[in-house]
Amino acid sequence: MKKLLAVTACPTGIAHTYMAAESLQKAAGEKNVPIKVETRGAVGVENELSAAEIAEAHAIIIAADTDVDEARFAGKPIVKVAVAQGIKIPGQLIEQALALQASAGTAAPQAQVAEGSDGKRKQPVFYKHLMTGVSHMLPLVVAGGLLIALSFFKLNPDEGTFLANLLKIGGAAMGLMVPILAAFIAFSIGGKPALAPGLVGGMLSTQLGAGFLGGILAGFLAGYVAKWLIQNIKLPRSMEGLKPLLIVPFLSVLVVGLLMVYVIGTPIKSLMDALTVWLEGIGSGNKIMLGAILGGMMALDMGGPFNKIAYTFAVGLLGSGVYGPMAAVMAAGMTPPLGIWLATVLAPKKFTQEEREAGKVASILGLSFITEGAIPFGAADPFRIIPAFMIGSGLTGALSMVFDVTLRAPHGGIFVLLVPNAISPVFMYLIAIAIGTVVTALLVNLFKKKTTQL
Repeated sequence: MKKLLAVTACPTGIAHTYMAAESLQKAAGEKNVPIKVETRGAVGVENELSAAEIAEAHAIIIAADTDVDEARFAGKPIVKVAVAQGIKIPGQLIEQALALQASAGTAAPQAQVAEGSDGKRKQPVFYKHLMTGVSHMLPLVVAGGLLIALSFFKLNPDEGTFLANLLKIGGAAMGLMVPILAAFIAFSIGGKPALAPGLVGGMLSTQLGAGFLGGILAGFLAGYVAKWLIQNIKLPRSMEGLKPLLIVPFLSVLVVGLLMVYVIGTPIKSLMDALTVWLEGIGSGNKIMLGAILGGMMALDMGGPFNKIAYTFAVGLLGSGVYGPMAAVMAAGMTPPLGIWLATVLAPKKFTQEEREAGKVASILGLSFITEGAIPFGAADPFRIIPAFMIGSGLTGALSMVFDVTLRAPHGGIFVLLVPNAISPVFMYLIAIAIGTVVTALLVNLFKKKTTQL
């Protein structure tokens, strides 16, 4: 019997990673196909695939938006799609993987990469590299942001006190945000030799005031510079060991550093300064537009590229002291799962028993700022449900911005309310979330014409 292996990974490593793994396992079980799924989540690699298992496998399914060390699968047929496709079309991916093996035909086939059989292309390479950086940056941002938020139990704590030290620790974690982002974007492109120029480019971006935009640019620059040097520097075999250890790090750090200092840093700093000034001084009309756009993006694909881009934008602004977009993004991300839960409560006859149970789970995920809790409902009836999500989240984001809500923590959902001064004003923030949740629920029940099975 043909055995399949799979790897799932998403930028945050919280929801999509495990939902895709579960979907693939369930679909394989229904088809009586043995499968082992490696998950690369926030807690690290779990259920890791061994070299022996890879050698015995007929094909590999990679459902991931980040780097998953594909080199170990050399010579194996591969079905490679975005992590969301692992959730939406697992059965088709299983069939496609089996068909690829059948067409490989030799003992040592060349690796094959297939797109999702629903006709959707896999994520652009740019997105994969960016999300690899974001996934490694997020633990620092979340830990640092929450520590900084905890330090606000007292505003302006005295030097040397416990709260002041919490602020210092959180600041240190946040200070590593841009260098780590740049380093792992570079790593995704050029491998380990690109880490050094990525870290240096990210640190220079921080020092020069170019912020997260400079860090993103530095990461891509470092990755492609290192990759080019590795591919084009030719040395005698006896000296090849010097290339990754001495020549590539030295030249790549030199090139990236000089470009950041003399070419890239100043204009990107000016752009970041202009963006910060604009965000701090925008009027009500622009606040509505910005909040609605960010909110709509959070709900459009519920953890996919648009969602992650909006979240990354808001997180990046935390380092510049701009806290309004973060509040809008988190509120809007909570709205779809909370809205679908309320919809199942208001009109239970429109939902199956399984959907009503899933709605209860979605409520907990929504309170925790895990938008992915609404995916099963959106995937089951996308043309009716997703527009309802987008309208509700767009309204929530717009209201949050108009109410001038600020949020200093990058994650935590409703539980951030337990930290004094992390959200301000708290009451208006809850009003924005409540209004968006109610609107989402009403629109879901209005648009939903028939009962759909999960």
